[in-house]
Amino acid sequence: MYAEERQQAIADRVRVDGRASVAELAALFDVTSETVRRDLAALERAGHVQRVHGGAVRPGATPVTVEQGIDERQRSHTDQKLAIGRAAIRFLPDAGGSVFFDAGTTTYQAALAFPRDRRLTLVTHSIPIAAALAGLNGDNLHILGGRVRGLTQAMVGAGTVDTLARLRVSTAFVGTNGISTAHGLSTPDPDEAAVKAAICRSADRVVVLADSSKFGHEDLTSFADLTDIDVLITDRGIDPATTAELSDKGIETVIA
Repeated sequence: MYAEERQQAIADRVRVDGRASVAELAALFDVTSETVRRDLAALERAGHVQRVHGGAVRPGATPVTVEQGIDERQRSHTDQKLAIGRAAIRFLPDAGGSVFFDAGTTTYQAALAFPRDRRLTLVTHSIPIAAALAGLNGDNLHILGGRVRGLTQAMVGAGTVDTLARLRVSTAFVGTNGISTAHGLSTPDPDEAAVKAAICRSADRVVVLADSSKFGHEDLTSFADLTDIDVLITDRGIDPATTAELSDKGIETVIA
């Protein structure tokens, strides 16, 4: 397919569906994300689409965030996520405890940093995280069942939530797409939000791993209040006023 044909197809898709993500278009046309971004830039210059974070919408639409796929998110804020993942290890429970790893690219870094000599019960609903942990602690690793949401490679659905309702874990490492001091933690997909909410309810200690770009952002579905958080690990980009507000709410904030 020539670039002009692909761009026309992209414009048609955005016109019909109202929006499209870079990850979705790259998979559909079997091209790289960089090629899609160039196509969207050309289409925006021609007035056919309006670019937004993660994709494009119809021209003149109210600005929204198109949810990024896992590959795109792994390439954003990589240094911050790596540092946050490493900092999370100090919040592992004592021997005999259990840890839940929520799906996400920052929680994935925490899984990669998990020390080989720690014998803990590990639980996740993320396929990439399960694969990362299997070689370290495979004998004591549990992955929850459910429907696989391709965009995030996470298990979701009523069965996943029901299983979580019966779990009590020592520590949960939780990711989020948005953090608002007014409305708490949020994520675009309701099914993922239901799982994240259940993770928070299942844990004795909730440790949120989020780079500073998530602050001040709100997505479609809230899944936890700030009062549900025990610890927040982020990077130096966080506003000091936000840190003070979190401290006032009893949340320990760690700058990685």
